[in-house]
Amino acid sequence: MLTFEWPWLIALLPLPWLVYRLIPANKQEDAALLVPFFEQMEQSPASVTGQQRQRGWRILVLSLIWLAVLTASARPMWIGEPISLPASGRDLLLAVDISGSMETRDMPWNGETYDRLSIVKAVVGDFVQRRQSDRLGLILFGTRAYLQAPLTFDRKTVNQLLQEAQLGFAGEKTAIGDAIGMAVKRLRDRPQDSRVMILLTDGANTAGQVKPLKAAELAAQSQVKIYTIGVGADQMQTRGFLGFGKRTINPSADLDEPTLRSIAEQTGGQYFRARSPEELHKIYEILDTLEPIEQEAEVFRPTLSLFFWPLAAALGLIACLLLQRLIEDALAKMPIRPSKTNSASATTTGDSARG
Repeated sequence: MLTFEWPWLIALLPLPWLVYRLIPANKQEDAALLVPFFEQMEQSPASVTGQQRQRGWRILVLSLIWLAVLTASARPMWIGEPISLPASGRDLLLAVDISGSMETRDMPWNGETYDRLSIVKAVVGDFVQRRQSDRLGLILFGTRAYLQAPLTFDRKTVNQLLQEAQLGFAGEKTAIGDAIGMAVKRLRDRPQDSRVMILLTDGANTAGQVKPLKAAELAAQSQVKIYTIGVGADQMQTRGFLGFGKRTINPSADLDEPTLRSIAEQTGGQYFRARSPEELHKIYEILDTLEPIEQEAEVFRPTLSLFFWPLAAALGLIACLLLQRLIEDALAKMPIRPSKTNSASATTTGDSARG
């Protein structure tokens, strides 16, 4: 929909005509050469018609320039269709472990066994799509922690960055404390009742500069609530010694559950254990319940300023007037040379007169 921010400026459209009609013309008397027979000279009809056309064309162009200037000054705006924005919900940071141990294939799904990171991508990606009212951010950590996506309403981009995460990109070890410290740094300036972090890992803290419990203490001081998730099966069948037979092992032996549980308790969150894709999916459904999604949404209409179009039209018309004036001045300065036909006629007339 087209609208004007200052539509009252259009009322100034007849102003030049009023000035022309109400203010008398300036009478300027300069010295001039008196020609007694000037009044007897008459202009040709073609010359008078050409001058009238030229004057009418200039008045038309000047009127269009004035109209374009007023239109630009009135600030034309194009207002788009209403768009719903999510209400200001929670500021939720997802911290996902992408260390080398996440490559362990102990997650059965539909008759196949998948690595832990692939299942995490599927389940967490679905969780991201549901959080319509939250600002979401993504931290990927291994030997070091990296902020992959800052807090944003753009769930599609956050999910895409999660799906593009690769094993070992952040290193082979696990820096849980650094991931928490980075989350606290990003969340501490946000509203106090909306600071939430979900930490998912399959191991223990083996790298980083900050100890997990110290980072949890800082998170508690900054009122950042942390939900921790330990992922990985308790049993897994592997080949026996020298490839003969099978043996059962615990692929999650390195998971530091006491530390993860302590982190959650210190910050007011909860600890969850995900031994299978089904359990992981249920955990994120529980998180949806613990941190409910805001239902009310804000609505705004995008606006696009259009003043530059009439302004450009006015400048273009002014340029055309100036160009015409320059051409007229150049033609007026050119010397008028008599043609050969006129010279020959003058010579013949002179000879006849002498005869």
